Amino acid sequence: MSEGLIQKQADVQGLSTAILLPSADLFGGPVRKGVGPLTQVVGIGLFQRTVLTLQRAGIRQLIVLAGPEEDQLKQALAKGPRVTIPVRWMPVREFPLDDPRTWEALAAEVHGFCLLCGVGGVFSRPLIEQLRQDVQDGQVIVVARDPGAGRLRSSKAGVRLPSFGGTGGPAAADLVVLPATVLSAAGQMGGDSGSVPVRRWLERAAADGRVRVLAAGADRAQWYQEVRNAADIRSAERRLFSSLKGEFEGFVDRYFNRKLSRWFTRAFLALGLSPNAITILATVVGLVAAAGFGLGTYQAGIAAAILFQLAAVIDCCDGEVARLTFTESPFGAWLDIAMDNVVHMAIFGGIAVGSFVQTSGSPLAWVPLALGAAAVLGNALSFALVNRAQKIKQASGWKTPVNAAWSDFMLKNVASRDFSVVVLVFALFGRLDWFLWMAAVGSIVFALIMVWVVRPAAISHA
Repeated sequence: MSEGLIQKQADVQGLSTAILLPSADLFGGPVRKGVGPLTQVVGIGLFQRTVLTLQRAGIRQLIVLAGPEEDQLKQALAKGPRVTIPVRWMPVREFPLDDPRTWEALAAEVHGFCLLCGVGGVFSRPLIEQLRQDVQDGQVIVVARDPGAGRLRSSKAGVRLPSFGGTGGPAAADLVVLPATVLSAAGQMGGDSGSVPVRRWLERAAADGRVRVLAAGADRAQWYQEVRNAADIRSAERRLFSSLKGEFEGFVDRYFNRKLSRWFTRAFLALGLSPNAITILATVVGLVAAAGFGLGTYQAGIAAAILFQLAAVIDCCDGEVARLTFTESPFGAWLDIAMDNVVHMAIFGGIAVGSFVQTSGSPLAWVPLALGAAAVLGNALSFALVNRAQKIKQASGWKTPVNAAWSDFMLKNVASRDFSVVVLVFALFGRLDWFLWMAAVGSIVFALIMVWVVRPAAISHA
């Protein structure tokens, strides 16, 4: 059986379709105060953020039951990051939610499972990925907003049920995984006009112990934040910012640079700067710092070291803006690491020139220049080898897991900005020449290790 056919069957049986309800609340939550599907949270509307998050989490088809704001929603999707999955629009005026025939029509469009999703909240991609992994034949999964609801499973065990718009339990979020058969069963249920058939079915199924509850927040990466008012918007923004983390970051990035970068990131988002523009800005600040080091005075060294630390903080922002606005790109990732290396080589060169100025006239005045040249050469060679390692990683071309682990370890360290603090410490003590020794030796050693990491024997030729 071909790999493409296997994947197609997996998609059919698994969770690959989402039904969005931008104009309704499935569980009759409180009325939103000034908040709608176009309300912006960190520069992106709630509806657009929902669509892009689902797309990143592996959803392959969207069905939107849209109200009178359908045209505005379409325009919002067209202006933002590219939506690559098919979107089918079904107007609510023709397919009202309280009409059983609407759910019968939806059942005909779904194969396997579907995610019934509102746009009255912000949630993480890992939460949707977990739902996609947890699907089981015939099982319904409801996401509960209560972080302490991790013990909930079914009513038969005598524990609390999720509250579908009522009180007395953890509130259910507008995230429900349903088998296609449930949509058909809901469509066959009678009831009062204005009551959503799926909600009535869920209430009965929960009472019978047929609903599994996944607690959003039980895992820090799997969170859901309801957005009903201005206070919820601020909470959602805090959630999004706290979830930011680069693929590779060191101690200083995690506990210092990231703390400061959030303020800059908010400003860059307000200004509408793209991630690549922020990368260039960080590069310019870094090059100015390198020029400051070249002056060779103690005061200039301190100022240059502070500027270099500022460049490291701003350099965190390009990735943060990219992740918050779904504008990551392979070119952006390459530009980031390329400009980092340009700045590093300029810093090494600037410190070498500054040390040469300080020792001008001495018989050993050539030593700083030689060390600077060695540091620049080692950095350039390391950059070339790191690019080679990344290509091997993307092609899954490592021969053994040990080779892959070594590659990941080296890639993590080459992306670290921790040495900016080391530069500042040496500058404060007026011993940047000592740092130059460390940079020269470290760069050459790192390059030699990378030569060993990407040696032919470590690469699979299959």
